[in-house]
Amino acid sequence: MDSTRSSVTMTGPVVVGTDGSDHATRAVRWAAREAAARGRPLRIVYAIATGHGRPYLSQEDSRQVGGFAEGVLEEAAALARRLAPAVPVTTYMCEDEPAACLLGEAGPDATIVVGSRGLGGFASLLVGSDSLRVAAHSRVPVVVVPSGDDQEPKGVVLAAARDERDEETLRVAAALAAREGASLRVLSAWVFLENVGSMATMFDGVDRLAADQATATARLVAPVRKDLPDLTVSEHVVRAGSVSEALVAATVGADVIVIGSRRRSHSIGSPLGHVTHAVLHHAHCPVVLVPHP
Repeated sequence: MDSTRSSVTMTGPVVVGTDGSDHATRAVRWAAREAAARGRPLRIVYAIATGHGRPYLSQEDSRQVGGFAEGVLEEAAALARRLAPAVPVTTYMCEDEPAACLLGEAGPDATIVVGSRGLGGFASLLVGSDSLRVAAHSRVPVVVVPSGDDQEPKGVVLAAARDERDEETLRVAAALAAREGASLRVLSAWVFLENVGSMATMFDGVDRLAADQATATARLVAPVRKDLPDLTVSEHVVRAGSVSEALVAATVGADVIVIGSRRRSHSIGSPLGHVTHAVLHHAHCPVVLVPHP
């Protein structure tokens, strides 16, 4: 890891995007509780995207958009204050595009929270460029709260870990689990010759590769066990036909999944890796994306 880069934390203020939709309301709820757990401020942002030239909008149109946004922000702030009375709550109506607004409001130690779908400014989150832009360019953690995030707590933080690049991800997940009094479940899913089907079991190298993966995962988890001896940590190394499917399936039994936001080195297609992208779309619990160096 680059020694000049400061460590990622989830201890700073929380910035959440809203547009009044049910999905955004879930995000506000999650963000308010998270800000309360940290004892830090909450910033609620509505992106009206009326800046940078909207010639088809009259002054009256802009006033109506602004009035609607103010109402949504007031409702979101009232909800946050009911859920977390001790949390300082501020609101901001931003004239830029959603991703730019959220990235601009997030300081160096903030966490950005968004819902999985929305209306207006946040309609394309998880399915379009806005969500990908936030996740791909954010230097701070991004939390995506899915629809239906109202399940009973399971007391489990799930961490996706593959190699040494996930040291930061694992550290963030461990700190979150320790804070919540939850256990940490580290899942390392790997694929071996997935295109040869059942023939893969005939290769002598499968057992060796499985053992090597287990050893690598144990080495990765060792610092967490040392630094947090009271934390319950379990390691699960599985050979899967699809890493994405294995991770998504595991989210059924977790309160949150923490995964590194692996970013492609080229500009073709999604800026995020396919595993990260799939988890964002299909996870059954909130997804914490930890930026990689």
